[in-house]
Formats: sequence, C-alpha cells, structure tokens
Amino acid sequence: MTVTDKTPATERTDLTIAGMTCASCAMRIEKRLNKLDGVTATVNYATEKARVESTGPIAAELLIAEVEKAGYSAEVPRTAAEPTEETPVHDDPAREARTRLIVSAILSVPVIAFAMVPALQFTYWQWLSLTLAAPVVVWGALPFHRAAWANLRHGAATMDTLISIGTLAAFSWSVYALFWGSAGEPGMKHPFELTISRSDGSGNIYFEAAAGVTTFILAGRWFEARSKRRAGSALQALLALGAKEVSVLRDGVEVRIPTDDLHAGDVFVVRPGEKIATDGIITDGSSAVDASMVTGESVPSEVVEGDRVVGGTVNTSGRLTVQATRVGAETQLAQMAQMVEDAQSGKAQAQRLADSISGVFVPIVIALAIGTLGFWLGTGAGASAAFTAAVAVLIIACPCALGLATPTALMVGTGRGAQLGILIKGPEVLESTRSIDTVVLDKTGTVTTGRMTLQDVVVAAGEDRATVLRIAGALENASEHPIARAIADAAAAEVGALPEVESFDNTEGLGVQGVVEGRAVVIGRAAFLADWSQHLGDLEPALVAAESAGRTAVVVGWDGAVRGVLVVADTIKDSSADAVRQMRELGLRPVLLTGDNEPAARAVAAAVGIDEVHAGVLPRDKVEVIRQLQQQGRTVAMVGDGVNDAAALAQADLGLAMGTGTDAAIEAADLTLVRGDLHAVVDAIRLSRRTLGTIKGNLFWAFAYNVIGLPLAAAGLLNPMLAGAAMALSSVFVVSNSLRLRRFT
Repeated sequence: MTVTDKTPATERTDLTIAGMTCASCAMRIEKRLNKLDGVTATVNYATEKARVESTGPIAAELLIAEVEKAGYSAEVPRTAAEPTEETPVHDDPAREARTRLIVSAILSVPVIAFAMVPALQFTYWQWLSLTLAAPVVVWGALPFHRAAWANLRHGAATMDTLISIGTLAAFSWSVYALFWGSAGEPGMKHPFELTISRSDGSGNIYFEAAAGVTTFILAGRWFEARSKRRAGSALQALLALGAKEVSVLRDGVEVRIPTDDLHAGDVFVVRPGEKIATDGIITDGSSAVDASMVTGESVPSEVVEGDRVVGGTVNTSGRLTVQATRVGAETQLAQMAQMVEDAQSGKAQAQRLADSISGVFVPIVIALAIGTLGFWLGTGAGASAAFTAAVAVLIIACPCALGLATPTALMVGTGRGAQLGILIKGPEVLESTRSIDTVVLDKTGTVTTGRMTLQDVVVAAGEDRATVLRIAGALENASEHPIARAIADAAAAEVGALPEVESFDNTEGLGVQGVVEGRAVVIGRAAFLADWSQHLGDLEPALVAAESAGRTAVVVGWDGAVRGVLVVADTIKDSSADAVRQMRELGLRPVLLTGDNEPAARAVAAAVGIDEVHAGVLPRDKVEVIRQLQQQGRTVAMVGDGVNDAAALAQADLGLAMGTGTDAAIEAADLTLVRGDLHAVVDAIRLSRRTLGTIKGNLFWAFAYNVIGLPLAAAGLLNPMLAGAAMALSSVFVVSNSLRLRRFT
C-alpha cells in the first residue's frame, strides 16, 4: 500500500470588517472564524481587516456569514487598483462621532453645572435636567446601547456594555426619583456633599452622571476614530506614483493610452521628465533614470539599450523606447504595495489595557451590582436602599476615567508633539516605544539631504580654481542631469554669471562637450576624456580618493589636457551627527540602511558616528534586514522618507517617516516627523515614552479608585451622588495628569 503525502494548497481571503469597537471584538471574530474547518484567521482591529487562510477553497460568502453571526459586518475589499474616492462622507465614523460629541457636550454642560453648583438650582431645575439629559443618554449614547445589545445577543460583554448599563441605570433611577420619589418636588435642592452614609436615594437624581459619562466616552471614541490609521492609504500613495498615461508605439505611430490598458509586450516611449509607465526592457535610447523611489540611490543611474527599468521611476534626460515585461499587479511598484499591506497585516496589534481586561472587569461589576441588590433586598433594607447601593456600584464602576485615560494623554501629547513637529498617529504607536533598542536610519533624505552638491574642486598644477569652476559650470548649465545641476549651481553661486555654450552635445552615460569662450571643453568620466586623449596624470589620486569615499567624481578638460576633478556627493544634514549621539544616550543602537553603494554608506556612517551599516539593499532586502534584527531579539524603529522605505517602515516595530518625504512613507509610518531633522527622531521617542507613561499612570489611578470605591458602594456606604463625585474627581485627576505633558521640552 502506497501512501502519498500531499500538502494541501493554502488559499487566502481578505475581508474588511465593520462594527468593531475594541480589541475584544477582533478577538471574538477571530475565534468564530477559526472554528471553521481548515481555517486560520487573524483579525487586525487597527486596520479593520481579517486575513483568512484555508487549506482549500472557501466561499467569501460563508466567511462573511460567520462574521455577521458574531454581530459584525464584513465585505471583500476592493483591489488596490480600484478607486476609493467614492466613499461617502456620511460613512466616516469620525464625522458621526464628532456630531454626537458636540451635541452631547452642549446639552451636558448645564446638567453637570446644575448638579454640582447648588446656587444654580432654581425651582424645577431638575425637570430641565431631565429634558437636557434625555437626548444625551438616548441618542448620544446610542452607539454604546447598540453595541451592548449586540454583545448581549451573543453572550458577551465589553466596555460598551458597562457604559450602557451604567448610564441607563443612573438615568432610570433619576426618572424614578422624579416621578415616584421626592426629587420632583418644587424647590428641591441637590447638595454637593462628600459623606459616607446610608440613604434610600429616592430624593436624589444623577442626570449629570449619565450625561457626563456619555459625553466623556464620546470624546474618547471620536479621537480614536479620527486617529486610527487606514492601511489602504499607504497602498494608494504607492500606486499613485505610477504613470497615468503612456505613449504606445502602434505601427510606428505614438498613441496615448491609459496605463491600465498597457499589456506585456507593448512598446512605449518615455520622454525626458516622464515617469516610466511599467517594468520593461529598453529597446532604444539611453538616459539617466532617477530610481530613488525603488533603490534609495541618490544619483540617477545611467541606462542603455538592453537594461531593465522599473515602472514609476523617472527618466531624467534622453528619449527611451521600452518594451513592457510586467504590468498591473506584477510590477515592482505593485509588489512593494503588497509588501506594505503584508507587513501591516502581520504587525502585532497591542491591546489597550482597558479593553484587554474588559472581558473580566465588566461581568464582575454587573454581577457585583446584581449581588448587591439581592443582598440588601434579602436583609430587608428596602427596595430603595437596595437599588441605591446597586446603582452606586454601577456608577462608581462606570469607566469614565478609563475612557479618558488614553485619549486625554494622547490629545495633550500629540498636541505638544505637533508643536515640536512630531505627528503621532494613535495610542497603539506608543506601546512599542518603551522597548525600542535599535533605530534603523535610511541614508538618503534622512541622514543626508538627498540633494547632490559640489563638495570639492581639485585643479591641475598651474590652473586657477575659479576659472576651472566657471568653465565647467557653464558647460554643465546646458544639461539637466542632477550632477550637472549641482556643478552649475555651485559655479554660479561662487563666480557669478556663467558664459554661453556653443555646439553642446551630450553622450549618454559618459559626459558632455561643447565650446565655452573658444575652448573645446569636455566633462564626464575619466574614460570619456581619455577618448579625447586627455588623461588624468597627477589628478588620478584625487579621483581615486573621491570614489573610494563613495563620492561621484567628474573630470573636466579642454585644449587637449585635463584641468580639474569636480567631486559631487549627497550632503549630510548638519543635525545628523548630534542626533545620533543623543540616540546613543537614550540607549538606542543606530543602524544605517541604504540602497547606496558600500563606500558611500560607510563614509556617511563614519561621519555621523554609526558603526553598523547595511548597504546596497533593495526594498525587499530592507524588509528582510528589519526582520533579521527582530529575530535577533531587537525591538526596531525605522526612520525613512522614500517610497522604497514604506514596506520597511510598516514592518518595523515603530515606523518614523520624515515629513519632507513621500506620502507613501508617511502613510506607512506610525510617527511622522514634520521637520527634516534627525533631532525630531529623538524628541519623538522621548515624547512617545512620556505619553505612554502618562497613559499607564492614568489607567492605574482609574482602576485604583474603582478598587477602593466598589466595596464601599456594595456595602451601601457610598450613595450614588458620592459615587458620581468620585468618578468626576478621578476624571479631573486623569485630565490634570495628562496636561503635564504640555510642559514637555
């Protein structure tokens, strides 16, 4: 008998999930999907996506049905190439939460003022409080009530359950006290006193607790909805870099068509300054291609017939004819977008403390309230006293301070960060900053300016430096090549107006020639000048030294002799060395990661004080380097600015994008640094750690007052008014503690 071991193929299905309000929702959906045969599912609360892997074909409809059974909704997401602009504004959760927050706040402020300031309690003030609080509790808290009902139907409980029960209990008891107790009598006063004593509560109303809790929690939810990162934004930013139209050759005639209509094998034309429409092979022409978005290389690379080019890169000079080899999802740009999505989906999403314990905390509080009610009824204390104690338990446990702990610290911390040029995208970002021990820095545009500048002019014996620079600058001024621009700009700044050029000619990949002030001038590679019988001689050591330091050297000569060597390089930012030193002081290990060549990378690293260097890496390699560092047990922060960094930023435990960089990098990162300055990296990590410490302190005290207050409430020694006061005081403490972040420097 022969046994064949055949491993079943794995199929992947992605779903977009709607209706999740906390991390426990994601866990419940994940658990439900994993019950299906042959299914392994991961649900990411931050990106609101589910990734389902199955050992065989599985209908998306079946997966969606399972999600709906758990009380949520799902759909198969659009492909990355499909437009997303059609999303209606009214579906924006942040907009809806903002509307509820504004209306609830306007109605809640007078209710809270009436309850807390006896001088404002005019005749029948309690009935006005009912009128103002009712819309807040019913309409403002409707999302909490809906979520609580959905959870109840599926036998689960979350913070929404406690918010709903607490606000409804306080409101319902107040209505009872108004209509069937003594609270509705004309001239009723509601003293704001802190006493521990038993009372029947029939003369007290707690509209301020119900309305205040609703408003505070809505503030937290609005901020969460506004700040949650959308994974699709990074993908759209990547794909937007591609060319929208392309000139295809049909029977020798150029025809302008949308890039989406391009097929493998088509031949298309790329003029100077245009983006290359898709991956292909050059069939005619030569040029310099700016591939910095793919390789991070600051210097455009020379390409000739037979070379491969990547879609989305920019043709800087000559006319190219390219045969398409890969289109659509097969292109390197599309694969980079897929890498960003994979890295984001695979990133472990740290659960907030309040959400992670809600599965235990909420049922305990509800059980305690029911137990309190039953106990006091059993002891013959009377229904009013029993309900008063039970309501006090719910109110003291109502997670007002818990709801404020994260968003207030985050609001103050991010506000202060914005003043310092640091944009923090959400609370999940902060949790990884405390353990960061390695900072990976992209070179081009991060440690360096990303702009080519003239570093040195070495002239032959007997030559005048100003003359060599003026002649070279005049000839290069006729070219659009980035190296030529660096030389021309430096010459104009140093010697003034440049002379005119005659008979200019460009030999792609080698150099340029022309006539300046009657001289036949040649600039380019040493081999190019050698063809004109112009040899380096004593200038050869200068050329070798420049190239060994990772710089680009061009040679200028006229009248049969080499006159000088011009050294061009990407400039290191003035702040980089000091910022690296400060990183070390924070206990961070800096690493340089770049697509540039080894000598250039080593030279920059030595100049700023970095020992560990990974050079010559492509985007896929950058992600792999980050993974290797993580496998070594390091917690990695990545700092970058280009599209080529987007996938690595998403893979890192903490991604920091320079705000001077591309939208794709900014969207993929967790933190955006508006300043193009590495000092902002140090400030960002310090501020993030301080903000996280504040959040943890807030959560500790928010829970501590519950631990102290719940036994008192259950014992009947804490009336609901005092419970409401304790809740308010805990909220004041949380806010005050958060405001200390405004003094961060």
